[in-house]
Amino acid sequence: MTYPVTRRTTATRHRERIDYQVATAHAILDESPYCHLGFVVDGEPRVLPTLHVRIDDTVYVHGSTGSRPLVAARTTGLPVCLAVTLLDGFVLARSQAHHSVNYRSVVAHGVARLVTDEAEKRRVLTALVDKIGGAGRAADTRAPSRRELAETAVLALPLGEVSVKSRAGGPRDDEADLTLAHWAGVVPLRTVAGPPQPAPGVTAPIPDYLRPTHSP
Repeated sequence: MTYPVTRRTTATRHRERIDYQVATAHAILDESPYCHLGFVVDGEPRVLPTLHVRIDDTVYVHGSTGSRPLVAARTTGLPVCLAVTLLDGFVLARSQAHHSVNYRSVVAHGVARLVTDEAEKRRVLTALVDKIGGAGRAADTRAPSRRELAETAVLALPLGEVSVKSRAGGPRDDEADLTLAHWAGVVPLRTVAGPPQPAPGVTAPIPDYLRPTHSP
């Protein structure tokens, strides 16, 4: 399955890097630990870095109940642009002009709504906690009280206008530069969780879902 191509998701440069596969977009959104949410307030652009979680074909974004964008979303919905990027490596070429990065990114456009249904909000927050801490974390914590739930805002963005852009592989030097005596290649990058650090007073053992499943 693919997302439909729209004016806003049509590439103007490097069209070979664009993809509209639903499965690819979902995988990148799930792997990315956070997103950037763009919107307009009083005619001025705003970008909010925040946490997100995908459930089916909707991305849910964590926010503050006191923020002006969420107030607007409560009434008419909030036009937004959501972006995530996974940086996979620095690409070092023989020439400065051909230095680049390997990456996977998703950009989604749409109108976000404020989640007001308590059951939906609880389901989203449970999924978000499991995404942050690992599967099983939500069940290993106290659920939010009614007051805490009321103080927490969640925006829902249906995934309908989505594009994926990515780059992989090594440097793409000009033919004339291939004989230059400069090192060229890729420096891989990845985000790796470190050893869990217990908070003061914690006596419970480190849960299995926080233990590394493989060596770095």
